Amino acid sequence: MTKPEASENASIDANARERVRRDERTLRRGLTLGRAFEEFVRHPSPWMIGATLAGALIARVVVGDWQLTDLLVPAVMLAVFPVFEWIVHVTVLHWRPRRLGPIALDSELARKHREHHVDPRDIPLIFIPAKTLAVLVVVLIALALIAFPRLGVGLTFLIAITLLGLGYEWTHYLIHTDYKPKGSLYRAIWRNHRHHHYKNEHYWFTVTSSGTADRLFGTYPDPATTETSPTARNLHSA
Repeated sequence: MTKPEASENASIDANARERVRRDERTLRRGLTLGRAFEEFVRHPSPWMIGATLAGALIARVVVGDWQLTDLLVPAVMLAVFPVFEWIVHVTVLHWRPRRLGPIALDSELARKHREHHVDPRDIPLIFIPAKTLAVLVVVLIALALIAFPRLGVGLTFLIAITLLGLGYEWTHYLIHTDYKPKGSLYRAIWRNHRHHHYKNEHYWFTVTSSGTADRLFGTYPDPATTETSPTARNLHSA
């Protein structure tokens, strides 16, 4: 290849890369909820949770036996979910790897979450890992079948937890896209989680709400007076 040909090919490649970057910037500026949802449903997690929800709904209708506890269970779960979310985020997702002799104590959830902090814009890393989610689905179905005094209320629990799971996946995914907040509630939630990733990973642990459990556990400081952490993108590094 001659030098003019090489120079021409390099110019073509540079122009192509610039067009791709320009197109990506245009898409980011114009990202709508519809486009965001199209990407959301390309990933396995929403389908796995959605299939479990559909099965639970069908089974609940077939079983019948509706009682007052079928209203109480989801109400209690909704109230405690921010606390549950906070505890899981702190103790499971931010787990510091340990060794017990030759055994490494480090879950897939914790490993993938560290990768998520390294690159918060990597979309597949936003979702619950499929292998871990498959185990969680089996555990939740088992709980629904054996841990409640009535099958009906167990299925109500399964419906509620899968709805909360879908809400978590959608909210977490949307925060990490380029969809711009419009409503004040979502803007507060968006800002809360962005602070966690880009300001200081030791605070702002809730994802689907803003400052609920964080206020309860003292992890909701004023961002203006909070030190920017050098390890927000690299958890547990020295």
